Amino acid sequence: MRLKRFNNSVRTKQPVLNPNLFEEGFFGRDTSPALALEEESIVLKRLRPVLEVHDDVPRLEFPDQESEDLWKEPIEAALEPLTYACRAVGRIELSGHDELQWVGTGWLVASDVLVTNRHVARQFVDSDRLAFKRGLGGRMGASVDFRQDFGTGGPRIFTITKPLYVERDTGSDVAFFQVDPSSTGDPLGGPIRLGQLPSSGVVKAAVIGFPARDSRIPDDALMSQIYGDLYDKKRIAPGEVTKVESNRLLHNCTTLGGNSGSVVLDLESGHALGLHFSGRFLSTNYAVRIEEVFRLLETLRSEKRRARSRPGPSPRSSNASRHREATTEVPSAVARLTVPLTITVSLGEASVGAKVEQHGSMRGRGGASMASSYSHPADPAAPDDDLAEEAKIADYSGRDGYVAGFLGEDEACMVDLPNTDAVADDVLVFDDDGEAETRLRYEHFTVVMSTSRRMCYFSAVNIDGEQSRRTKRSGWRTDPRIPKDAQIIRECYGRPPKFSRGHMTRREDPAWGDATTAERGNTDSMHVTNATPQMQSFNSPIWLELEDYALEHARRDDMKISVFTGPYFDYDGVEDPVIDGVKIPRAFWKIIVFVHEETGELCATGYEMSQEDNLPQDQDEFVFGNFISQHTNRTAQVSIASIEQRTGLSFGRLVDIDPLATTDESVVTAVPLERLGQVRLR
Repeated sequence: MRLKRFNNSVRTKQPVLNPNLFEEGFFGRDTSPALALEEESIVLKRLRPVLEVHDDVPRLEFPDQESEDLWKEPIEAALEPLTYACRAVGRIELSGHDELQWVGTGWLVASDVLVTNRHVARQFVDSDRLAFKRGLGGRMGASVDFRQDFGTGGPRIFTITKPLYVERDTGSDVAFFQVDPSSTGDPLGGPIRLGQLPSSGVVKAAVIGFPARDSRIPDDALMSQIYGDLYDKKRIAPGEVTKVESNRLLHNCTTLGGNSGSVVLDLESGHALGLHFSGRFLSTNYAVRIEEVFRLLETLRSEKRRARSRPGPSPRSSNASRHREATTEVPSAVARLTVPLTITVSLGEASVGAKVEQHGSMRGRGGASMASSYSHPADPAAPDDDLAEEAKIADYSGRDGYVAGFLGEDEACMVDLPNTDAVADDVLVFDDDGEAETRLRYEHFTVVMSTSRRMCYFSAVNIDGEQSRRTKRSGWRTDPRIPKDAQIIRECYGRPPKFSRGHMTRREDPAWGDATTAERGNTDSMHVTNATPQMQSFNSPIWLELEDYALEHARRDDMKISVFTGPYFDYDGVEDPVIDGVKIPRAFWKIIVFVHEETGELCATGYEMSQEDNLPQDQDEFVFGNFISQHTNRTAQVSIASIEQRTGLSFGRLVDIDPLATTDESVVTAVPLERLGQVRLR
């Protein structure tokens, strides 16, 4: 029996899934011998509701008071990231299939890349040849409808142009497809940020997908009670991550057949934690860990690189190699993959096709208020109409900028700005009411500029997590206190294949205090002096969350930290590439300072991240779209002494209190970070 499409207004009983599909491995069986899975299913009879989605917005209607008491507050707090994620989750529709009209759930993991399960893909894809199968009427086709919810809006359908990757049977239940963003008049939603699981603690999560009536459920009355006999539409099912294993996680969000390929979303951060694939009735549900999705994205990226450098196809020795080689034989498809910028040294903030606010403050896992690490994908554009009107010099009167005594007035807590004597010849000097000045003071942060590079040496900010406020993004602007030709305004910025304006001081970091002051900090962060050119495919969840992680460990009676961020110029003596007349930094650094909650002493840690692997290898080719990599562009904790060596700046006694400090100046200590729990604070 086919899964039939129903108009949004139709609320009649839906047809039953063909039980034979399960035996064929359709809805949830993983062929890996280590996973003897039975069903994709309802786990708890109570307190795990499923909510309707209306025009991308969750409808907060609960079946009972207990469920409402448990879930209304966390879902309301996560309403913005949930709404954003809903736009990225779609129902996979088929044409030319002999039995099915839709087959499961998928979601955008990159700007034009859909991720779903291998067992979903195999219903219409020959995974050895990476091609659509043939049905009785000819070759099958596929599309994804990102609407199909309970609202009044029409479908939002985009063509799936080709399969990009189907993981082997012995691997995780993952497949990637390319989506044509121009196949409809509507803008394609932005991809869901990939997050990471905390090392401990309960994680409230939600599955977003398309549950279908499932004849395999042994308790038909329970299924009807939970779903109200309304199926095939987009639903949000809250629950918890109950266990984390090496390549998968276990959760108790309510699912049915049709949820295969759903995203498991962290309600706190709005980041994807996993790719749902199966489960056992009244026992548990399973998802591929997001780290494994990361790894497979990197595999796809690596295959694309080898395909570009390989003169001809390599020998094929197995089914696995045939599948991998088929991937590399479509470089035109892979080269178009893009991952929009969301790095918060901070890589822009607006969504695809529209400007979007970021969250303001939210409650962290440690219980303390902190600035949210959730943000929408970066606005890839820096067109003329994204520039706000330039302010007047008088408007900057009264800006104190970075305050050295912010963490405490006593000498032990004083943290001065970096010393620039070693690079003084290149530091921009400007006239400030008749006085020679090098510091551009803004609300809660200060910038020092490089004359030769026309971008900042560093941006230094004081952050008060207790007073953080939500603010609305404004347009970028130039600073009238320095010449316009001393600032990078448009040359290398714009939509792909150009660069994003990446914040050094994050937009939300200086947005604290009373409403007027917070708005001033927000607007000031949008100066081009606080931005550097950064790749729109450059991203790292850990880099985004370092400030938030530090706030969790700062002295809880004030929740304050100070952060220095900047680009490396000619990293390790290798000259940076020139693109569109601008020398593009290949890496960035960050130093975070705070008074530690447990020790009461000043704590300083250093970090760096490279975008080198995302930069074009050949300017004539100028290919973008490399995937996020945990292995090459990852964040590392590094010694502050090494940052001094590479920047020419001096951070004084911060070098001595660094937990990675070493007496051997020739040693550059670096600790790669795959999760925040690896950060050494003391």
